[in-house]
Amino acid sequence: MQFLRFFAYFYIFIVFFNLWRCLSIGTKDLSVNNEIRAVQVRVIDDLGNQMGVLKTKDALNIAQEKGLDLVEIAPTAEIPVCRIMDYGKFKFEKSKKEKEAKKKQKQVIIETKEIELSWNIGTHDFNTRLGQTRKFIEGGNKVKISLELNKGREMAHMELGYQMLEKFEQACLDFCIVEKRPVREGRRISMFIGPKKVKPEEKPRIADKPAAAESEEPAESTEEKEEVKV
Repeated sequence: MQFLRFFAYFYIFIVFFNLWRCLSIGTKDLSVNNEIRAVQVRVIDDLGNQMGVLKTKDALNIAQEKGLDLVEIAPTAEIPVCRIMDYGKFKFEKSKKEKEAKKKQKQVIIETKEIELSWNIGTHDFNTRLGQTRKFIEGGNKVKISLELNKGREMAHMELGYQMLEKFEQACLDFCIVEKRPVREGRRISMFIGPKKVKPEEKPRIADKPAAAESEEPAESTEEKEEVKV
């Protein structure tokens, strides 16, 4: 009875061990050294030279003599292709390239926020909208400043809406630029502002050459002194 129980446990252990081994091999990108199961492989050395078809055991010995690894780079070929390389260095460079590729793929998303005004907005609300606009601009966003005119007196005096937008524009000029001037669309007037573009610093000007002229004068005076001594 104990023998049957031991045999059952041993059988379960073998099954799980083989299952774990298959999963670990299947999830790895490349087979390395003793993980290569092919009997013979086509070998490329560490300098990129073709070494022909060799027994896997012989190819592995060559790699170990050089202090490198035998990596299976084309396992699905009729004769699997292996390359002799530093696998640790290869993985490091690969991960570095992947990170750089991800950085390049990332695009800077610039959102367009909206601030609404009215032609008779109070001073407190005006300053509040101004502070919100500064916050959006400093966050790298563009801002749409809009003002809606109601029917009646406001539509009859649209210049008041333009004057309010101009007043708000003048208050924003120290931290932004106007990308689109106020435009009327129906009963709404709007303009777009964005962050200021940073200009590259100007190169320092090369100084004139008065110093060079001054440096020549002592040379002449020394020559005169030598003539006097002679």
